[in-house]
Amino acid sequence: MPVNPQKDKDELKINEEIRSAQVRLIDENGENVGIVSRDQALATAREAELDLVEVSPEGDPPVCRIMDYGKHKYRLKKKMHQSRVKQHQPQLKALRLSPVTEEHDVQVKLNRAREFLGRRDRVTFNMLFRGRQVMHADIGMAIMDRIAKGLEDIAKVETPPKMEGKRLWMVLAPKQ
Repeated sequence: MPVNPQKDKDELKINEEIRSAQVRLIDENGENVGIVSRDQALATAREAELDLVEVSPEGDPPVCRIMDYGKHKYRLKKKMHQSRVKQHQPQLKALRLSPVTEEHDVQVKLNRAREFLGRRDRVTFNMLFRGRQVMHADIGMAIMDRIAKGLEDIAKVETPPKMEGKRLWMVLAPKQ
């Protein structure tokens, strides 16, 4: 029979898998019964129609508890799932602008950025200049500064506005 190293780490020993002659027994109500033989503990568990589970193998003698092992595994799996669901991986969200974007449209972009920053995501603002618009990069810088000032209560400027070719961009990160 091949040895499964995952079983040793993840799963607890139950019923006949427990090899210790003496165990410290905790009953299904959480009461400490005391030190009893493994056979007596197994008999008590069977009488209650539950499993004998070794919860602390490093104890001397090991600590065993009478419980429904299937229910225990289900609860642990649920708890792990809940903790994974609650974790949020921050993402980089992009919002595009133009140097001729009207004030109301800039406000819409600010509200959208507020939403992203509220979810702890980073936001990058990209402004693309077309044709001769690149000669008026100062207008784009003014819009970027207005955006940074409008969001300074919840965000900090991670990367100040930079011009790369015909593109002006800036990155905002949520404040701690």
